[in-house]
Amino acid sequence: MTGMDTATPDTPKTSDGKPLLMRLGIGLFALGMLAVLAVFVLFAAGMEDLPVWLSVAAGVITPLGLALGLFALVREHKGK
Repeated sequence: MTGMDTATPDTPKTSDGKPLLMRLGIGLFALGMLAVLAVFVLFAAGMEDLPVWLSVAAGVITPLGLALGLFALVREHKGK
C-alpha cells in the first residue's frame, strides 16, 4: 500500500457518476413539481374540485424527493 489508496463509498453509482439515490431524489422532486404546476394551472383555469391523488402527489412527492436528494448528498459527502 502506498498511502494513495482512496476509499470508495458503498453507494451504487450510475454511468454518469451520480449515486442512484440522488437520481431517484431528483426524479421524484421533478415529478412532484410537475404535480404542483398542474395544481396551479388547474386552479387558475377555474377547477375547484381537484383530484385527491394530484393534491397528494404535489404535497408528498415533492418534499420526499427533496429529502431523498439531501440524504444522498450528505451520505456521499460523508463517504469522501
